[in-house]
Amino acid sequence: MRGARGYTLVELLVVVGLIAAALAVGAAAMRSGMPGAQLRGAARELAAQLRYTRAQAIATGQSQLFTLDARTREWQAPNRRHGSLPREVAIVATGARIEQENPDQVAVRFFPEGAATGGRILLKRGDAAWQVDVEWLTGQVTLQRAAARP
Repeated sequence: MRGARGYTLVELLVVVGLIAAALAVGAAAMRSGMPGAQLRGAARELAAQLRYTRAQAIATGQSQLFTLDARTREWQAPNRRHGSLPREVAIVATGARIEQENPDQVAVRFFPEGAATGGRILLKRGDAAWQVDVEWLTGQVTLQRAAARP
């Protein structure tokens, strides 16, 4: 009788072990990249909503207000747009004092000609940070990586 062809139990267990190890390494790599993606996504969302607010001011011919409450992490834009930032993201925001309703809130007002009261929102998580700037003269909104300061 000739030897049966196939795999031994040991060979199968080795292959299953290698697959499990590869999946564990891949899952760990994905989890470590998620906080950075979440931070970048939050910064992009804020920049997009600020640009939307500016566009609404220009289109309607009326000043429009964007607000962000650093304590509750909630933002509001024109036309009942609103949302919130993840709890894991730290916020450092500065804006025109005249627009602040409370100390935890930053507000940026956009005017019909496109100008704004200006402001800066810094989002941090661990060693990573993204900065959203609003130029007061032009109302231009820019997004860039920043150094996470303590």
